[in-house]
Amino acid sequence: MRDKLERLIAAYEELEKKMMDPGVVADPKEYARIAKEHASQAELVAKAREYLGALNDIDAAKEMLHEASDSEEKEMLQQDISENEEKLPALEDEIKVMLIPGDPNDEKDTIVEIRAGVGGDEAAIFAGDLFDMYGRLAQARKWKVEVLSASPSEAGGYKTIEFKLMGDKVYSVMKYESGVHRVQRIPKTESQGRIQTSTATVAVLPEADEIDIQINQEDLRIDTYCASGPGGQGVNTTYSAVRITHLPTNTVVQSQEQRSQIQNREVCMQMLRARLYEMELEKQQAEQGANRLAQIGHGNRSEKIRTYNQPQDRVTDHRIGFNGTYNGVLLGDTLPSVIDALAAADRADKLAKAV
Repeated sequence: MRDKLERLIAAYEELEKKMMDPGVVADPKEYARIAKEHASQAELVAKAREYLGALNDIDAAKEMLHEASDSEEKEMLQQDISENEEKLPALEDEIKVMLIPGDPNDEKDTIVEIRAGVGGDEAAIFAGDLFDMYGRLAQARKWKVEVLSASPSEAGGYKTIEFKLMGDKVYSVMKYESGVHRVQRIPKTESQGRIQTSTATVAVLPEADEIDIQINQEDLRIDTYCASGPGGQGVNTTYSAVRITHLPTNTVVQSQEQRSQIQNREVCMQMLRARLYEMELEKQQAEQGANRLAQIGHGNRSEKIRTYNQPQDRVTDHRIGFNGTYNGVLLGDTLPSVIDALAAADRADKLAKAV
C-alpha cells in the first residue's frame, strides 16, 4: 500500500508541475484536461498523505521509543503510536474505495427518456409524475433541464418525454434510475376506489460527444415535417420538426420542441449519439461477460427496479430492498437517499471484488 500511494502522490505532483508549464498553459484543451485530472485526484491524494503521515509518525515514534529512558516519555510515545495505529484501518478502507476505477461516464450530461408502459392514461400520468420528480431533483442539485421531445397525453402526463440534464456529475446520480418503475395507487378517474398497477420505463443515456461516436452522414435518413401542438403561428405551417433514422441500426429520433429546423436537427443528433453510445457500451459489456452488479443491474428497460405503493405509503427499490415513503420519494425529498443507498451498494460490491 505504501509504495502504491507514494507513486500516486508523485504522479499528482507531476500534474501540478505540468499545470505550471507555459506550453501547457498556452493550450487551453490540454490545460483543462490536466486540471480536471488534478482536481479528480485531490481528495484521494489528501487521504494518501494522511495515511503515509500516520505511518511515518509511527515509525519515528518507535525509533524514539527505543532510545527513550524516561518512563513518562515512553508512555507519551506509546500513546502516539496507538493513536496513529487506530487511524490506519479506517483510512485504508476509505482509500480502497477511492481507488476503485470510476465510471468514465459519471461526469457526463445525461439524456433521459420516460415512456408510459402498462396502464393506459394512468401510466402516462405516472410518467409525468416521474418527470416532475426528476425535475425537483435537478432543481435541488442545480442542474439544468432541457426538454428535447415530448408527446403529452390528453389525460395528463406524457406518453413519452425525452429531456437532457446538464450539471455536476449528472450521470453518476441518474444511472441508477434506468429501468421499469411501477406504481400502485387509486387513479383520480377511478370511482370505485380500486387500486391500479401501472408502469413507466426510464432510460438513462450518457451524452456522447462526436469524439465518442462517429456518425456517417450517408447512414442517415433525415425527414422534416410540421410541428404539432401549441407553439404559435409557425406550428403546422413550417417544416421545423425533424426525424432522423440511423439506417444501419434502424434507430429513430425526432424533435419538434425547438424553434427552428436547425435546432431540432442538433437535438436529434445529440439523442442519436447517446443511443448509439449506449448500444456500444452494452456490446462491450456483453463481450466482457456482462460484468455488472447483480443487485444494481444495468437498469435495463425490462428490469423492474422500483415500486411506488400509495395505499401503503411505501416505495421499495427491489435491487437493494430499500424502503422509503411514497410522497417522500415521488416528491423528490428522499429520492437522494435511495440513490445514495444504491451508490453505496455499488461501491461495496466493487470493493469486495477488488479485494
